[in-house]
Amino acid sequence: MKSNETLNLIEEITRKDGTKYYEISNIPQNGRAELAAVRGFIERVRILQLNIPRSSSLIKYEKYINENFEMPAEDFDHFEEWVKTPEMQEVVNTILRENHIA
Repeated sequence: MKSNETLNLIEEITRKDGTKYYEISNIPQNGRAELAAVRGFIERVRILQLNIPRSSSLIKYEKYINENFEMPAEDFDHFEEWVKTPEMQEVVNTILRENHIA
């Protein structure tokens, strides 16, 4: 079953190797990332911006996420990074620029 998530925040995720990336997310997904950090699957996560505008880019990315990924259950045993196609990475880059993050 695929997700039906409404994305509304930007977070920075630090992987175990120390590299960082930005993700467009929401509070429940951020909670899962926080739990992943507690469990040692990632180093940390922090919210950079809440309530981002619902631009056409955000809606396009949200559709991609909902069609390709599921909300993990609370008993997850790994952190799944949302892998983006080159096109979707460009959409994320646009969202970041729209929100003065990158």
